[in-house]
Amino acid sequence: MTCGSQKSAGGRPPVPCRLTLPIRREGGERMALGRPQTDGNEDAGDDVHRRWLQQISRSTRTPGYRDEWFDEQCGGCRFWIPLSGDLGLDWGACTHAASRFDGRVRFEHDGCEHFSVRDDGTFG
Repeated sequence: MTCGSQKSAGGRPPVPCRLTLPIRREGGERMALGRPQTDGNEDAGDDVHRRWLQQISRSTRTPGYRDEWFDEQCGGCRFWIPLSGDLGLDWGACTHAASRFDGRVRFEHDGCEHFSVRDDGTFG
């Protein structure tokens, strides 16, 4: 599996390969570009995606997933901020102070009880 626009196994969207992280420095802020730590593993982006998916709270594949949750996913919440770079295509941070996910990276199709639709109705 390689980075970029190629499809990963199973026809999923491209695998996130680069991270963009803000770094605070005296005199201003700059952005650091990097790749997930690989330890020699060329599929590191795919590993990050798979590992983080294990932490979702509302999988559409599990029994008991409610129909209304399809319209209440993180990617459409006003408190969800997408990550920069390729990871931002699927992942973002929750910023709702009352949510148990506040300050944590969440999958765009996950969700919680504090969902609040964006004013402009956009997703992701």
